[in-house]
Amino acid sequence: MPASTRRLGSTDLKITPLVLGGNVFGWTADKAASFAVLDAFVAGGGVLIDTADVYSAWVPGHRGGESETVIGEWLQQSSKRDQVLIATKVGMLPGEGGEKLAPARIAAACDASLQRLGTDRIDVYFAHRDDEEAAQEDYLAAFGKLVEAGKVRVVGASNFTAARLKSAVDVAKGGELPRIHVLQPEYNLVSRHKFEGELQDYCVSENIAAVPYYGLASGFLTGKYRSEADLAKSVRGSRMKELLTGKGAAVLAALDQVAAETGATLAQVALAWLAAQPGVTAPIASATSVAQLEELLPAMTLALSEDQLGRLTNAGA
Repeated sequence: MPASTRRLGSTDLKITPLVLGGNVFGWTADKAASFAVLDAFVAGGGVLIDTADVYSAWVPGHRGGESETVIGEWLQQSSKRDQVLIATKVGMLPGEGGEKLAPARIAAACDASLQRLGTDRIDVYFAHRDDEEAAQEDYLAAFGKLVEAGKVRVVGASNFTAARLKSAVDVAKGGELPRIHVLQPEYNLVSRHKFEGELQDYCVSENIAAVPYYGLASGFLTGKYRSEADLAKSVRGSRMKELLTGKGAAVLAALDQVAAETGATLAQVALAWLAAQPGVTAPIASATSVAQLEELLPAMTLALSEDQLGRLTNAGA
């Protein structure tokens, strides 16, 4: 059964309920592996591919733009540009025009991203994080120029608080500046405080589409880390220990139970829970192999019962 599409907030863009994270492309997934994952995502009905100019500047020898470059080469090789939507971000990679959300930086970064992606448009362009040193009117005007030029279709924000998202939307209410239509927050079954409450309520009331990142809590919600002995499996071991000693064990137990009832994997259940939350259009998840990607795809069509959703929610409360 093919996945149904969901409208991205109040825009005319539609996506299926899983976004492919591009943070691994050109980093832990080489070019060949990345191409294979991208092909499998589209073949499985996926639409939105998410990346950022800063991916993967944290890797020794990398400068940023590696993920966008790989995606651009895939778009050229596959001729699938019109089958997918591309989201990228600005604000964490300094360069021409300054830093953060300086208007000149936004303009220069957009052109650089378009060149790496080998495309004439960015479907969703995110402010990667808030910049309280920049006037919201100024950076929204910079995004507005990109929209007017046809370089950007929809403006989004990542890692914004409720107060700052609300003020940015209020600033744009006159109609001369672009409205933020998409929010990318951190949100998953074991990390809920950054989205639930005021921010989630605001997204619901204003029809702002949430596409959460860290949907699987860096792999914790796959069930890979269940004991002290498992922590050595990853450089994230210390973070996993914190989750295990907190509410993580209860969440894993609830995931185990629902997975047994549905025949789904823990990752599929965790992503389906996210996709069912108010205000959420689709969670983001990344994969370094086709096998990993093919495990994630069934989450797009997995419907959990109200009882199952409630048990998962209560476990992580």
